Amino acid sequence: MPMTPMSVPAEVLGTSIVEVLFRRAADQRPVFTHQDYASGADGVDCVDETLTWAELVERVRVVSARLRELARPGDRVAITAGQELAYPVAFFGVLAAGLVAVPLMDPSSRSLRERLGGVLADCAAEVVLTSRGAADRVREFAPGSQVVVLEDLAGPGGDPVPVDPESPAYLQYTSGSTREPAGVVIPHRAVVASCWQAVGAYEVGEGTTCAGWIPFFHDMGLIQLLCLPVFAGARSVFMAPLEFLRAPERWLRQMSDYPEVFTAAPNFAFDLAADTGPLAGLDLSGVRIALNGSESVRPDTVERFQEAFGPYGFRREAHRPSYGLAEATVYVTSAGPEGPTVTAFDREALARGTAVAVARGQELVSVGRPVGQLVRIVRNGQSLSEGSVGEVWVHGPHVGSGYWRREDDAFGARLDGVDGWLRTGDLGVLHRGDLYLTGRLKDLIVLDGRNHHPQDVEATVGEAHPSVRRGRVAAFGVKDDRGEGAVVVAEWTPDAGADAKEVRRAVLRAVSSTHDLTLRAVHLVVPGDLPRTSSGKIARSAARTRYGDRRG
Repeated sequence: MPMTPMSVPAEVLGTSIVEVLFRRAADQRPVFTHQDYASGADGVDCVDETLTWAELVERVRVVSARLRELARPGDRVAITAGQELAYPVAFFGVLAAGLVAVPLMDPSSRSLRERLGGVLADCAAEVVLTSRGAADRVREFAPGSQVVVLEDLAGPGGDPVPVDPESPAYLQYTSGSTREPAGVVIPHRAVVASCWQAVGAYEVGEGTTCAGWIPFFHDMGLIQLLCLPVFAGARSVFMAPLEFLRAPERWLRQMSDYPEVFTAAPNFAFDLAADTGPLAGLDLSGVRIALNGSESVRPDTVERFQEAFGPYGFRREAHRPSYGLAEATVYVTSAGPEGPTVTAFDREALARGTAVAVARGQELVSVGRPVGQLVRIVRNGQSLSEGSVGEVWVHGPHVGSGYWRREDDAFGARLDGVDGWLRTGDLGVLHRGDLYLTGRLKDLIVLDGRNHHPQDVEATVGEAHPSVRRGRVAAFGVKDDRGEGAVVVAEWTPDAGADAKEVRRAVLRAVSSTHDLTLRAVHLVVPGDLPRTSSGKIARSAARTRYGDRRG
């Protein structure tokens, strides 16, 4: 089988991210820079707030000392702050105290508060650690908790508590796209293993700027913007996710303003950026890596982004389609120095579970190969050869220990005589040694013995009519008194040249001709009505619950 990786060194697995941090206690270089647009003039310019390594370590020591007075080793400490400098101080302070961090969000909206309430109840946090800016909201939301405001802490600091590599470092709550949010137990050895893998995959070093806006409570943001810079001795420059959504050009300026940039974002962010107009003075020649992951990578997105920003110096090979998930800390595979590889597969063969490359067909983007772990394609408990579609299984030291206080067969599976495999729930295929993702087991639409992958149907719908918002479509299977069928929900923007009936007809024709699939219903909804996860991905299960029983 292909994909046999090198091993993560034992000396890496035997350390912790906090030990790595404290080795730089005398370093006066900047490590974290928050680009604060809320404090900038008219919200246009940002105010940079920076911590050096030495300042970070000193603040972490103070937080650690106070937390050790309030909680015992193994207790959970929830972090409910905004995307600000307080967050890395809080996160590493919890780990330095030998406690279990629970990275969460600022409860700034009703939807976030509902999610936050469920997570806090599940993890039973002993302490809620927050910042001054979020303190009032947190106290109102969690009146019975020990709320600690970071900026109010002072006094002597403490040395980090020695930890067992297998003990939990933090609970990574999943975004809820395919299940109720669950906390993945990430041990200390998984944190450093994942960082080591990312360093090898993306060549991150002391001269790298880890830039972006992915939320810290999301697995990709936590590793790429917090843990990886500390592990590699790099610099992190970040802004709040909302600041990117308000003005995507801010992300582009961030990439332009700093050297040796390694950034990461979901596919929809590359689409949003490509929709921006010309930007004077933009120079993207210093972008070494632009990781595209967390959701399906679309071939048209890769080409649109390159067409838009190639003239500004962005190199196509810097675009790195990647695959990861919270249960594996974050990293699984990535495209290499060659950049994106797009392959067309026979649509009918793919529906039957076999990948056959053809000149024209269903285009998929490779998510590359792994570093420091094993990846297999599995069906019915057996490893499959290249060209066969099955579930992606992963094995390596970066895999989490399981779900917090839950039994689940995703962890600890046995394959080829080896225990400890992670069943990802994702469908994929190997082609010429590269991994291609084809969907999720739970989302697969099976009609008349044929498999239809929802993301492929969604892409077709997004191109069916100009009024349909690209990337704002959900496709899913339903079963009712009429039998099994498929439903599409799409956000649309009505204009003078189209009405709902015309758009629905265009969607039905496009899906029928491309996929030989007759949709049960097409629901057109206003922008913002399609359910999304906390990380911005389409929540198909929530869309099915909301719209699945409506007649089209």
